[in-house]
Amino acid sequence: MKDLPAIVAALLAPDAQPAVLATLVGVAGSSYRRPGARLLVLRDGRRLGSISGGCLEEDVMARAAKVQATGHADAVVYDTTSENDLVWGVGLGCHGVVRVLLEKVAPSPAWAVALAQNLRQHRSTALTVTHADDDSAHRGTRLASPGDCADPERLFLDLIAPPPALAIFGAGDDAQPLARLARELGWHITVADPRAAFATAARFPEANALVVGRADELVARAAPSADGLAVVMTHHYVHDVPILRDLLARPLAYLGLLGPKKRAEKILADLENESGVIVTSAQRARLHAPVGLDLGADAPEQVALSMLAEMQAAHTGRDARPLRERTRPIHE
Repeated sequence: MKDLPAIVAALLAPDAQPAVLATLVGVAGSSYRRPGARLLVLRDGRRLGSISGGCLEEDVMARAAKVQATGHADAVVYDTTSENDLVWGVGLGCHGVVRVLLEKVAPSPAWAVALAQNLRQHRSTALTVTHADDDSAHRGTRLASPGDCADPERLFLDLIAPPPALAIFGAGDDAQPLARLARELGWHITVADPRAAFATAARFPEANALVVGRADELVARAAPSADGLAVVMTHHYVHDVPILRDLLARPLAYLGLLGPKKRAEKILADLENESGVIVTSAQRARLHAPVGLDLGADAPEQVALSMLAEMQAAHTGRDARPLRERTRPIHE
């Protein structure tokens, strides 16, 4: 998700220049990237994004120069199904057929304007990419219309969801690497803390939003969405209790609590015994406490990696097992 906002920003920049956009519109078999991956080649030779692990980009760059010069869109098929695939001189061995459309894009196309606005407002955007048409002028990226349907032979329908939204409740030092790594993934980050001296732009330059308030009103102020992810890590028991109470009542996609299992059980028990809160079995089941995967993490950066790995698995509906144990295709 990180590539697309950068591509859109380049197309909408005040000094935007004509560019060529390569879109991965179809894959049969294996491929490093999936349909919807994009590579923008600017007129001055700079590029943003990728459509492969680096093996196809050189050929795409060469083709982009021709598309830039002629203005005619070009549909390309890369077949890497051969066991001894040396077509590109690198032996890809991906065992897949990849379809790519290259199109010339003027500055500030309508679809990019709409996509940028929807990303800011955390809304989805539907695009169509016509990659097979006798008239090359009809090929290209546009905003989808209500009647558009995906057609593998002609039209790629791309529903672009907003990036995952992560709310970090607690602005201590160990929250800083978590925010940095989440930003590297292109996620939308909110950092919330009762302490104004901690939740600052200087400490969290990666944050899209900073929220300060009393612990018992912090969740309402941060307002994590139903499809959002949240983690509680204030390191203060008196703060964690009301924050977790309010988060448990929300239908989040992921909820984690930093700290030992015994501490989490004490917080839940206190909520029930002292606050009269009924913690349901369903709420207990979806609470990740301790938060994170068992990676043998120790340093704050390692702990952040462990947490984000678990969040990513929850976000994509995966079980976080080693890929060598997976019996189905990786991208299925």
